[in-house]
Amino acid sequence: MTVTSTTHLNFRGDAREALEFYRSVFGGELTVVTYAQLGSVPDPAEADQVMWGQVAAPNGFRVMAYDVPAARPWSRGDDPFFLSVRGDDGAEISALWERLAVGATVRAPLEPAQWSPLYGMLTDRFGVTWVLDVAVAYSPA
Repeated sequence: MTVTSTTHLNFRGDAREALEFYRSVFGGELTVVTYAQLGSVPDPAEADQVMWGQVAAPNGFRVMAYDVPAARPWSRGDDPFFLSVRGDDGAEISALWERLAVGATVRAPLEPAQWSPLYGMLTDRFGVTWVLDVAVAYSPA
């Protein structure tokens, strides 16, 4: 069992540009998945925005990002990042979720998602937003 944590940055429309910049700085592989690619378009004007993206470099640098849909409140400096915890074992992720959820506000329940066998989001009692999921390789359709 392995768990890693990754900073997950939140943007409004410029996640792709930010990820491309971070790749130019740190190197590595850029992966970008749009709302349209996953068939989850909250607003047609946002179809090509980033639903999930990451830069992963051989030196260990990793950052994830997405574009917050216009339907969700967001402003630069408010909720600018999530702490992402990814693992390869659903039982381990579920156990971590149960402990983090004490006194937390669940923003998305821990359950299967299009991109992961388990995915959930919560804001803990200290105001930190956590995203937990079981990591699987992304395969473009």
